[in-house]
Amino acid sequence: MIVTMQRLFKSLCALLALTSSAFAASLPASVDQWLRKVGIPPSNVAVVVQEVGAARASLAVNAGVPMNPASVMKLVTTYSALELLGPAYRWKTEVYAEGNDLFLKGYGDPKLNLESFWLMLRALRGRGLRDIQGDIVLDRSWFSPQPDARFDDDPYRPYNVSPDALLVNFKALRFTFIPEGERGGVHVYAEPALPGLEIVNSLRLLEGSSCPEGRAFRERIQADFRPRPPRAAFTGPYPAACGERELNVALSHPEDYVTGMVRQLWMEMGGWWGGKAREGAVSPAARLIYTHESEPLTGVVRDINKFSNNVMARQLYLTLGAELGGAPARPEHAQAAIRQLLAAKGIKAPELVIENGSGLSRVERMSAANIAAMLQAAWRSAVMPEFVASLPVVATDGTMKKRLRGERVAGNAHIKTGLLNDARTMAGYVLDRSGKRHVVVMLINHNNAPQADAAQDALLAWVYEGAKVPSRATSSPPGASPRHP
Repeated sequence: MIVTMQRLFKSLCALLALTSSAFAASLPASVDQWLRKVGIPPSNVAVVVQEVGAARASLAVNAGVPMNPASVMKLVTTYSALELLGPAYRWKTEVYAEGNDLFLKGYGDPKLNLESFWLMLRALRGRGLRDIQGDIVLDRSWFSPQPDARFDDDPYRPYNVSPDALLVNFKALRFTFIPEGERGGVHVYAEPALPGLEIVNSLRLLEGSSCPEGRAFRERIQADFRPRPPRAAFTGPYPAACGERELNVALSHPEDYVTGMVRQLWMEMGGWWGGKAREGAVSPAARLIYTHESEPLTGVVRDINKFSNNVMARQLYLTLGAELGGAPARPEHAQAAIRQLLAAKGIKAPELVIENGSGLSRVERMSAANIAAMLQAAWRSAVMPEFVASLPVVATDGTMKKRLRGERVAGNAHIKTGLLNDARTMAGYVLDRSGKRHVVVMLINHNNAPQADAAQDALLAWVYEGAKVPSRATSSPPGASPRHP
């Protein structure tokens, strides 16, 4: 009898401990209701909320479960780069000459865009170069050859551009569409206007139709592309509601793109070029005539995190590999450098899987607990101001510009978001109404994850209000906007 009572008492204690633990790890009611509304079970959600500098989290749900962080992985890459390379790090692009040939050697500049490339060519003109009699040799040896970066079946989307040590203007063309109401047509032009690019424009203006977004827009205007020779055709109806619209496309092969860029810009500057662009290495006999430098790493990190630029993140990831593991850069070198940094900060993260450092991946994994630990380490770091300033500000800029407008948390949170077909994630910092700052991480991996914005917004609002678990009777009911007075 005594033994039976002891067993019963132990079982009761275990049950009470389990119940207490489950309550402590439960989601706020407002967040839980939004998740239920879109059919996402709690088992597919990981959340950590922890006051900056605190020893323990105030809320932890599935915190140790490895999940796909989507573009939140960019925080790992950018924080590591700021620590390991320094905020003032700059990329270089070198120009050499030998005989009649010019050599361009790239070192992975993520932002060698149209303006930067133009400035580089202007500098060559300023140094007395008028005509280029020979070839332009493209040296990409700083990065190892990279496999096809295509993430989906949409090869002309800019996010599918492969990393390249000499990546010029993201290899992208920007098509601008301007409705001409009086004519019933649409004017189309491309920038840069590469020589040889054929644009077929049979668009007709369509009244009384809404403007589709993303891929639906391309399908509506029946966009069709061909890389060699470069051709872009637009033959469908163009909804007048779209107004002036832009479409970015990665159409050309790298050597074709650089060839077209040089021919266009050099001719506009009054120069002449009679050769072609070809792959190769800088000749030992070539002399260095100019070195172009990028903007500092701080600005690049800002672009990556504010606007979730996948191509720039991949360039930065390989730059870590080259600088810390030696050229030619390989992804495994970058991963080793990041793991070493995290370990030095006391973060072992055995579950961490990094494929390319951008989050545009189906295999990358990290736990919410270790993302939170990294954000705590970043807050204590000397590069904290540069890192935090790179994150989108809620309701103000970047990928959070249109979220939570008019809410009390607006302007009080720096949050990086991530989105894949089966993942919706966010991580960053929230300053609550009493002046306390919290690390917030929320990872959702589920087929319905793209519908989880309202649940994320509810968590940010909950943290801002002081992270007090609301009564289920007074929380916003499904279907209502999670606004706070």
